[in-house]
Amino acid sequence: MFGWFKRKDPEETRASGSGFTAEIIGAREAYISGRRGLAELTATVQSCISLWEGGLILADVEGDSGLLDRMAMGMLARSVALRGDALFLIRGDRLVPVLDWDMSSRDGEPRAYRLTVPEIGGGRSQTALAAEVLHIRVGADPSAPWTGVSPLRRAQLTAGMLHSVETALSEAYENMPLGSQIVPFPESPDVDLGKIGREFKGSRGKLLLRESVNVVSAGGPAPQTDWKPQDVTPDLSRAMTRETLDASRGAICAAYGVLPALFAANAQGPLVREAQRHLAQWQLQPIAQLIAEEASEKLGAEVKIDTMRPLQAFDTGGRARSLTAIIQALAQAKEAGIDTAQAMKLVDWEASNGTAKD
Repeated sequence: MFGWFKRKDPEETRASGSGFTAEIIGAREAYISGRRGLAELTATVQSCISLWEGGLILADVEGDSGLLDRMAMGMLARSVALRGDALFLIRGDRLVPVLDWDMSSRDGEPRAYRLTVPEIGGGRSQTALAAEVLHIRVGADPSAPWTGVSPLRRAQLTAGMLHSVETALSEAYENMPLGSQIVPFPESPDVDLGKIGREFKGSRGKLLLRESVNVVSAGGPAPQTDWKPQDVTPDLSRAMTRETLDASRGAICAAYGVLPALFAANAQGPLVREAQRHLAQWQLQPIAQLIAEEASEKLGAEVKIDTMRPLQAFDTGGRARSLTAIIQALAQAKEAGIDTAQAMKLVDWEASNGTAKD
C-alpha cells in the first residue's frame, strides 16, 4: 500500500528538431512556396508574375458558365507561374483551389487525385476522379507529362545566379565599411583618439580643424606629406555586380515571356506596346488556349479565352489600315464575282487563329 511513491511516469518520446517530421515539414514548405526554392521573392520574378496575373484576369472568357471568374484566373496565373501547375476541384457552381495533390495515372494521363483543400485551421484531404479536377500544366516534360514545370525552374542557372548576387550584395552592404575613411593623426593617447573619432562621427556640414602630421621630432624632418584620408569602401564595380544583375534579370524576364527592355529606365511608348504584344501573343495566349482546352473537356461546354482584345495587344493603326485595304479588296472581289469567303480564307482571316473575331 506504500508502494505508490515507487511508481514511475511513462517515458515520453518526442521527435527531435532534425528528425523525420521536421524534414517533411521543411520539404512541404519548399514545395508549396515554390519548387525551385530560389528567387521566388525577388522583384524581378514578382513583376513577371504580376504581368501574368493581370493579363489572365483581364482575359475574355466565354462558355465557362461563370466558373473561371477573375479571382480563379488570377490564382491560376500565379500558381502556373511559380509551380508550373494549377489545380482546381470542380464543385457545382465554383472552382475550389487545391493546395497540394498526389495522383495516379494511366498512359501518362491522370486518372484520380488525392487532394488537400485549404481551410482555416488546416487543410482537408479528399479524393477525386480526373473528370472532377481542372488541372492546368505548362512546360511538361515527356518523362513526366502529368506535371508542369515553371519558367523559374527551367531557368535554374539564371535564377540561382540572381539569388547569389543579391545575397552577396545584401551581405556586403550589411558588413562592409561603407563610407568609412582612415585619417592619419599624430601620436596621441587612446583616450584622445577616441574623443576625436566621436567628434568626426555625424559632423556633417561643419568645419573641423585638426593638427597637421607634419611635425619635427628629435631633430629630423617628418615625411613631407600632410594627413590625407584614405577611403576603405570596397570597389564593387570591378566585381561586375551591375552587369551580372542585369543579365540575370533579363534572362528571367525572357523565360517568363517578358521583354527585358520593358523594365529599362529609358523605355518609350512604342517599346512598351511591343513588349505588351509579345507577352500577350507568345506567352499568355498559348496558356489561355491550354486553359480553354482543359476547361472545355472538363466542363462539358466549349470554352474560349482571349487575352489579345482586353490587353489591346495589337497595332491599332496598322489594323485600321489593314481593315481599309480589306474592305476595298472585298468590294473589288464582289464586283468581279469572286467568292469573298474563299478569299478571306486564303489570307487566314478567321476567328480561330486568336487574332480576329467574327
